[in-house]
Amino acid sequence: MVMATSNLTKETIKDLKTEYDRLRKGKDSLLKIIDESELSESVFNSNAIENSTLTLKETERILLELEVSRTISVREVFEAKNLARIMEYIRNKSGEAELSTDLILLLHRMLIENINDAISGRFRTAGEYVRVGSHIAPAPEQVERMIGEIMLEYSSDLISYFADKIAKFHLDFETVHPFCDGNGRMGRVIINHQLSRIGFPNIIIRDKEKRIYYKSFDDYRNSKNTRIMEKIITLAIIESLHKRIAYLHGDSINTLAEFAKTNKKSVNALLNAARRQTIPAFREKGVWKIGKLVVDS
Repeated sequence: MVMATSNLTKETIKDLKTEYDRLRKGKDSLLKIIDESELSESVFNSNAIENSTLTLKETERILLELEVSRTISVREVFEAKNLARIMEYIRNKSGEAELSTDLILLLHRMLIENINDAISGRFRTAGEYVRVGSHIAPAPEQVERMIGEIMLEYSSDLISYFADKIAKFHLDFETVHPFCDGNGRMGRVIINHQLSRIGFPNIIIRDKEKRIYYKSFDDYRNSKNTRIMEKIITLAIIESLHKRIAYLHGDSINTLAEFAKTNKKSVNALLNAARRQTIPAFREKGVWKIGKLVVDS
């Protein structure tokens, strides 16, 4: 049975989006700085989900063109640089281009460039089978038709809630697994393109939540249940809005631990509330933080 995002969550997102839109006027430069500061974190998490061995610090150094401290494979350097380049491309170009097969193939070419040019910028073809865990992806002959169908379903659905549509698209895209390599990273890039097209900031799906993220695919493949992926995406949207609103407000940003100490509150209770996004907390480099003004008001 297909589930859908609750009305309470929809109201929360609507209220936060309204506040975000009100505060962001004339502050594009601040939002660009937030996006840029988040880039290494986005790249690190998406690659880590795919079992990259790079740390966040190493990812940062690679993106800043600095020397890295240990023997890192050329492949992992290109995985970081290419993914960062795509994320920046999406941020700058999402207003210009609807999601299309051509755009997906262009992004894939950028992603796999200098890693495996023989498979970059094209879907799987005859004889190229892939599996994810125990899931065997559809035959290569089916890929182009199936991607066309899920894109048509996404663009023609004018009724479903936007986050539910994005969750369903992501589940379908990863189930088809259209490429020989790079499917997960491409799928997460597409989520941010879809969000950007409707005026939402980027989200980060985190390596720490990999177990529940992978479970969402099992749930969908076994029982067509989209609820876990919807929750992952809506929580990430709320957190991303909380972060930007705190900065747009000009709040003094504190770690949750500092906030707990100052306000004599339980750190564990605050962390639980942060994970549920029932307080306006957000993560930076894996550390939970909160804007002081938002909490005080």
